[in-house]
Amino acid sequence: MKRILMYAAGFVFVALSFTSCQKNCKVCSHNTYDSGGNLVTAGSDTEYCDAELIAIEATPNSTLLGVTTKWVCR
Repeated sequence: MKRILMYAAGFVFVALSFTSCQKNCKVCSHNTYDSGGNLVTAGSDTEYCDAELIAIEATPNSTLLGVTTKWVCR
C-alpha cells in the first residue's frame, strides 16, 4: 500500500513540475504622450512576466497638464 502511495505522489509531483515552467510574459515600455496623442518619449522595451506583468497591466494611466504617461505592452 505504501508503495502505491509513493508512486502516486511521485506521479503528481512530476505532473506538477511540467506545468510550473510555463510563464506569461510580454514586452512593455513606459511611454509619454502629449495632449494630441503624439508619442513624446518611449521607454526601453523590457520583458515582464507573471506577477510583475499583472502589476504593470493594472497600473492606470496618469495625466498631468495634458501629458499622459502609460504602460504599453505587446
